[in-house]
Amino acid sequence: MIASGRCVCCLSFEIMGNSVSLKLFHCHEARSMRSLWLINELGLDIDVILCAFGPELRSDDYLAHHPLGRVPCLIDDELTLFESGAIAEYLCETYDNGRLWREPGHPERPQWLQWVHYAETLTVHSASLTQQAIAISDPELRSATVRKLETKRLQKAIEVLEAHLESRSYLLDSGFSAADVGVGYSLHVGGLFTDLSVFPKVYAYYNRLASRDAFKRSLPEAGAANKIYTQDNYWLAP
Repeated sequence: MIASGRCVCCLSFEIMGNSVSLKLFHCHEARSMRSLWLINELGLDIDVILCAFGPELRSDDYLAHHPLGRVPCLIDDELTLFESGAIAEYLCETYDNGRLWREPGHPERPQWLQWVHYAETLTVHSASLTQQAIAISDPELRSATVRKLETKRLQKAIEVLEAHLESRSYLLDSGFSAADVGVGYSLHVGGLFTDLSVFPKVYAYYNRLASRDAFKRSLPEAGAANKIYTQDNYWLAP
């Protein structure tokens, strides 16, 4: 499910929601899911512009918003942002009441920033694995060596979380925050490429996050078109 609202067609994009100043260009389960989940946690009124992952993102219309033709891309009136970490900081600074944000001067601010951006440390390995398993359509051009190396690197990054979560339920001692949204998305995709149950603390943590209503509303509906991931997992054979 995506955020609630009507669906209408606009050129090659599917716009989900009423016409409001805040707009998010989104592909199912791409990095933009991280932004959509946070938007749902904040309860913001937004147009979600659903794009197909592929050539559509390289159209002149879209490149005018994001010069690299990727997602997410957030528009708020005259402002455009297209880095998920920057979007998380901006949304929290602009729209949060302190529940998901840790403002400058807050004792947890350094840890909050670290984990907001550690999310991308995790995702970069999943992105490489997505290229190998999905984006490179010719099996002969895929590299088993790259897949093995990136899987091990992803697992090492998850081990850091496993140790950190040994004595806490969320990344910060004070509880759930936007940092968990960023890392939670990374685990959602990372779990497609390695078995999270091998990491019991991380596995329990991810399941806590996945039970949140805002997370569920960020997922594609069953049978949705233009999904990047169409299998339950892409784990390497033992």
